[in-house]
Amino acid sequence: MVRGRVGLAVWVQSLKQVKQIKRFGNIHYVSKKMKYVILYCDEERAEETMNKLQSFHFVKKVSMSMRPWIKTEYQNSVPQKAKKDDYKMGI
Repeated sequence: MVRGRVGLAVWVQSLKQVKQIKRFGNIHYVSKKMKYVILYCDEERAEETMNKLQSFHFVKKVSMSMRPWIKTEYQNSVPQKAKKDDYKMGI
């Protein structure tokens, strides 16, 4: 059974503690310049993981990705009839 997962952005003071963060989930990306870590964890334990990460002294901020709750199916904003007229406008 595939469980849902959610992304967490964790801003840190320094990157020395990335190994410590690794035990909370799968690290997808580490930004050396902006000092943040993108971490994926189970959706069921996301709130618990955020609270644990916030308790560390080297963590500035933790934010959750809203992608699982955003609608990704889009409707066509321009009808097909109007698209045909667009091609004739240049001639």
